[in-house]
Amino acid sequence: MRDIEQNFARAFATAAGAAVMQHLRRITIERVLGPGASDAELRGLEAQRALVHQIEHLIERGK
Repeated sequence: MRDIEQNFARAFATAAGAAVMQHLRRITIERVLGPGASDAELRGLEAQRALVHQIEHLIERGK
């Protein structure tokens, strides 16, 4: 597991990698759904958020 964590840290350490992470955060974690969002929309967004958090966690562990 250590190898993959280090690979995530290396991949996102570049300016391009940081820009990609910022984009992923904007379209998932910082996104707000309105009160009319369906259950499926909420679940889908939460799954995307979980994936972004997992990537961030792997980056931190790889440093």
